[in-house]
Amino acid sequence: MPVIAVDKPLNLTSHDVVNRARRARGTKRVGHTGTLDPLATGVLVLCVDDSTKVVQFMEADSKDYLAWISLGAGTPTLDAEGPVEEVADVSGWLTPDAKSLDDLRETLYTFTGPQAQVPPQYSAIQVGGQRAYAVARAGGALDLPARNVTIHSLDLLGVYPSVDAAPRTFDPQDWTPAETGHTFTLPPALGEFPTLLVRASVGSGTYLRSLARDVGAALGVPAHLGGLVRTRVGRYDLRDAVTVDDLPGATGIPDLAALDFPVIEADDRVARELRQGKRPAHTAQGRHVVTLSGELVAVVDGNGEQLKVVRAWA
Repeated sequence: MPVIAVDKPLNLTSHDVVNRARRARGTKRVGHTGTLDPLATGVLVLCVDDSTKVVQFMEADSKDYLAWISLGAGTPTLDAEGPVEEVADVSGWLTPDAKSLDDLRETLYTFTGPQAQVPPQYSAIQVGGQRAYAVARAGGALDLPARNVTIHSLDLLGVYPSVDAAPRTFDPQDWTPAETGHTFTLPPALGEFPTLLVRASVGSGTYLRSLARDVGAALGVPAHLGGLVRTRVGRYDLRDAVTVDDLPGATGIPDLAALDFPVIEADDRVARELRQGKRPAHTAQGRHVVTLSGELVAVVDGNGEQLKVVRAWA
């Protein structure tokens, strides 16, 4: 233990943060529950020592973001790493009047719900044992099939002349622009491109870089992600995250509190049978956490008749 939410800084990879955590905590057993791109900041959830057992149950957590989507310029990475390889003149049609804002909101709404999304070429997805980003950096491209994802909501918070003109400071209670609050560092802008500020809530596996590309395509222009902040992963909010420098003394939370499933309080017999790999009778349906006197026993799947162990704790 424990599970720790870290505010990942700009220009560090998720693996960089894991390595720092290993050194800070004096252990090699550190994992994370979902990669965050180097040019993105915000919540990265780390599991330390025995808590690495819960990573598999947290990878499917929903996530919230603030996304700066810049229109009129496309990049091979789909973000501000660049370079700009495709441009379009959008100066004459993007104006923040009521009609255009309604049109933009309607466009964003079409991307909510279950859908098939093509991942970025610059991603860690493997095809035939090859990482997509490695092939892309060598000048090639893989045939990346669309993946089923779910976008729960997309809220347009504003339209601005550029990333640099868009807000950087937000109220941490609802992550809306504010004069005081949490101020974010974004990567250097690639130019003066009209920018949508979007608050997004998405399911696991959703790429915000792909969303930026697809929103631009729906509007008839190239687009890229000018900035990205992850404000929530599952139960973990950015306002409660620690800095990388605070990792040595971070207390985090125990495994049980990290698991976002209904709880079954077991008796000694049920706990013993689960730890033995048996399937005790129970009426629970779906995934649950089983505890004994407040201690974690197992994660189980119930079918209404019995419990099947997914992972047990001694």
